[in-house]
Amino acid sequence: MSQPSSQANRIITLTLEPNDPRRLANLCGQRDENLKLVESRLGITLRNRGNIFQLAGPMHRVKAAANILEHLYRETEASDLTPDTVHLFLQESGQQALEEDEGDSGDSEVLIRTPRTLIKPRGLNQQGYVQSIRSHDINFGIGPAGTGKTYLAVAAAVEALNQQEVRRILLVRPAVEAGEKLGFLPGDLAQKIDPYLRPLYDALYEMIGFEQVAKLIERQVIEIAPLAYMRGRTLNNAFIILDESQNTTREQMKMFLTRIGFGSTAIITGDVTQVDLPRGQSSGLIQVLEVLKGTPGIGVTHFAAKDVVRHPLVQRIIEAYDSFEADQEAAERARKEAREQERETLRQERRARIDREQGES
Repeated sequence: MSQPSSQANRIITLTLEPNDPRRLANLCGQRDENLKLVESRLGITLRNRGNIFQLAGPMHRVKAAANILEHLYRETEASDLTPDTVHLFLQESGQQALEEDEGDSGDSEVLIRTPRTLIKPRGLNQQGYVQSIRSHDINFGIGPAGTGKTYLAVAAAVEALNQQEVRRILLVRPAVEAGEKLGFLPGDLAQKIDPYLRPLYDALYEMIGFEQVAKLIERQVIEIAPLAYMRGRTLNNAFIILDESQNTTREQMKMFLTRIGFGSTAIITGDVTQVDLPRGQSSGLIQVLEVLKGTPGIGVTHFAAKDVVRHPLVQRIIEAYDSFEADQEAAERARKEAREQERETLRQERRARIDREQGES
């Protein structure tokens, strides 16, 4: 995990009393999973020796972490802590500290570590996207092709799996044709959709290696699934990426978001300008951005043409399309206003004629 700059860092020491090995083991969890969860959610570094804990990070964050540890330690007197319990408490008490620190995170160097490569997000928007993924359970990456939203999502998933923050990765995509017909492709639905997930595969091969990806898929540590296969499931301790989400219906998006369980992170990527749904069907992505606007615990990153990291011509193409579509929308609005004005004029003329006829009679 990337840490804030040394200027913003503070180190405090916390001693938990009484010094009870059983309660301390309960607090830390198996392989320190509870402490790692606090670290991950609050963006701090946490070390301990017995009942003495050392916390490093921005001051208000380490203070929040110290308060949380003290509270959780009190809980160990009467009950066994589980990652789910810690998760729920962090949701209630830790989120505020994350939101307060949102403005401070720009000074830190953001890096994603995967087994084969070290990935550095380019530009403030990509860095903010990665920081949002690390501090929210549900994230939306919205923007045009080439902005790195899917690649960085896969990188964050690989890092989380490598650090044992999650047990598996799920790559999900709606089975919607983008001009091509799935029915003519060979195999079952999973095999038909497989070519559409090629960008995710390519990213995995680069970060983990071809043979390791194959082994993880065989062991179902990495699962490739059409969106329709998500119905009825609850996904705990997983990193879930829903790609091309602009092609989900409203019902599918709601179904997907309600599959997410404890210890899971979900990233929903999409481009609202490239909806391939049948005419008359509304995009679930467009609707959910309105429905969840301002909801705590949900991160939304909007990418623009300036964030494109492919060939410079891609940025110019996107800008040209944006300009063309804006002109078309303006022309369509002008035509609608002209038609409405014409109808209003006809209504007034009709009303005036009726009034004259009534006056003459």
